Amino acid sequence: MIKLYGIRQSRAVRSLWALEELGVPYENVPIHFATDAKTPEYKRINPNGRIPMLVDGDVALFESMAINLYLAKKYDKSGLYPKSVADEGRAFQWSLWGMTETEGPLLQVLMHRAFLPPAQRDEALAQAGVDKLAQPLAVLDAALAGKKYLLGDAFTIADLNLASVLSWALATKLDLSKTPNVARWLGECCSRPAFVKAQRG
Repeated sequence: MIKLYGIRQSRAVRSLWALEELGVPYENVPIHFATDAKTPEYKRINPNGRIPMLVDGDVALFESMAINLYLAKKYDKSGLYPKSVADEGRAFQWSLWGMTETEGPLLQVLMHRAFLPPAQRDEALAQAGVDKLAQPLAVLDAALAGKKYLLGDAFTIADLNLASVLSWALATKLDLSKTPNVARWLGECCSRPAFVKAQRG
């Protein structure tokens, strides 16, 4: 059976979402990033000492986006994985773009508005993260104009991967009023039953 190492309150939730969308049997091994992931036993599975980690038979993968693209390509039966090479490229594009353009600023906002103890939060740093997000969110808003999802009318792994990063915007109650296409799309993606189940277990 597929094993996914990591807790839901981490980037592992991205791969749990993919597994739930695909409807394949799996075991979630609740490895915590701050403690369990640093043990010698876990480092024999993932020498990076990070989560998530996927073990599927003789395939072992780290990095949430790589895990999700692999899962979708191997196990898709309902259109989650793109049909054309061009759309496959776009799925890679949006998955990597989410990590390089939005994850850093979003994490900065999340830390200083929610995760850190109140005494350690710095609203100036949170606002700096918000400001950094303005340009990439405008790019995404333009890309979604006239389309329900990133690749057209159907929800795909491109949407799942990017929305799994941007879901942090909902956790911080980030104002998305200037990017209504993003707000609508993100709300639809994060209301999917598989996302809700991945978060709650």
